Amino acid sequence: MCNTRESISMMKNKPLVVDLDGTLIRSDLLIESWFAHLTSAPHRFYRPFLWLMRGGKAMLKTRLAESTNLDVSVLPYDSAVLEWLEDERQTGRPLVLATASDERYAQAIARHLKFFDQTFATSGGVNLSGERKRDRLVAEFGDKNFDYAGNSHDDVAVWQSAARAYVVNPSAGVERAARKIGNVERVIESRPSVLATLSRSLRLHQWLKNLLILVPLLAAHKLLDAPLAVAALLAFLAFGLCASSVYLLNDLLDLEDDRHHPTKRKRPLASGALPILWGLALVPVLLAAAFALAVFFLPWMFSLALAGYYVLTLAYSMFLKRHVMVDVVTLAVLYTTRIIAGSAAIATHLAFWLLAFSMFIFLSLAFVKRYAELHSMLARGLAKARGRGYVADDLPLISSLGTASGYLSILVLALYIQSSNAAQLYRNEQILWLVCPLMLYWVSRVWLITHRGQMHDDPIVFAARDRVSLAVAALCGVVFWAAA
Repeated sequence: MCNTRESISMMKNKPLVVDLDGTLIRSDLLIESWFAHLTSAPHRFYRPFLWLMRGGKAMLKTRLAESTNLDVSVLPYDSAVLEWLEDERQTGRPLVLATASDERYAQAIARHLKFFDQTFATSGGVNLSGERKRDRLVAEFGDKNFDYAGNSHDDVAVWQSAARAYVVNPSAGVERAARKIGNVERVIESRPSVLATLSRSLRLHQWLKNLLILVPLLAAHKLLDAPLAVAALLAFLAFGLCASSVYLLNDLLDLEDDRHHPTKRKRPLASGALPILWGLALVPVLLAAAFALAVFFLPWMFSLALAGYYVLTLAYSMFLKRHVMVDVVTLAVLYTTRIIAGSAAIATHLAFWLLAFSMFIFLSLAFVKRYAELHSMLARGLAKARGRGYVADDLPLISSLGTASGYLSILVLALYIQSSNAAQLYRNEQILWLVCPLMLYWVSRVWLITHRGQMHDDPIVFAARDRVSLAVAALCGVVFWAAA
């Protein structure tokens, strides 16, 4: 009994040293600061490569920390680890933060959490990881005179000199390597299943937007043409893969902005549910798969449209979305690009009426998206949108521009019904006029819901889940069928 008490006492007197990336937080500050730098200065994207070549990882981390300003208060801290550390702190045990991240971020995190007695981090040109971290801790506390919590292969060297090892959400093979040392005290597994969060990360529900690729097939009355239908479906899949790649890249670029948003902070990358390295790896894999489908199975014009969509989306993610009005027009163009790509996939003539209707209706929905974001921001007592150029006073103008765009799309539809194009495709084109009051009702209702603050972050997702919107779409389909 006495030996047990002495063992517990000795354990409490030993400092508990905690790693940062992947242990205390479900993220990697090197990658986060790299993307923060890229977002703030995209024209200087080459600088991190120069820093890495000139001074290695230590200089890279220092320069990135100097050129960025991450808000440590919203980092994805592991709640299970925080609770454990708080319990250890209550027993009077010294807590130490030891990380290969830059000293600037380590000190800021220590000040924010307020329970670390000491902090060791990368500084003075020394990258504090692996054996360097072990040597620093041994010099400070002595061999086998500290406990250590980590998660990666770099931590194995530190565990060899630690009295007890705590393995937190280990990378592949790390737990096995730690157990070979023979001092594993506890394994903490608190991360959600990666596969369970993968579909949310890819935003498969957003693939609904890519159904616009099928619009030219429907407009040309060639839905039952098997070769064209297969081509359209392949185009849908290619656009879906490309869009998911862009969504992941956008989430990586928007990590900090998303963490300040009431709902976007729950996204897998922002919350740490999906490892940041997974997101980084999936971006090129999905993009390569999308273009492989386009190049090998579809007309070259579709590949060109897909490339244009990707470049424009990348420009939007990097800087266009931060410019007032440019962002909403870009969103409308991106939606319309899907229709252009659909036409290219089946090699059919692209109708001017369809493009004009698409631009106006999706410009209206882009304004709906911005209005909903500003309304939510105003409800939280904020005056300016983070990462956007809009302020609360812009709400009336956005509302008027958005409703005008929606009604203009219906005017274009009405002019199309009266045109010779409609007469060639429909036997009873007069029946198509019934679509106009249905669309007038739908646009007006969408804006009324938005004005009341009840709109989803994404109006397309809202429409896909809203029973009234689905009913209006079904009625429009019946009208077009009857007219044909």
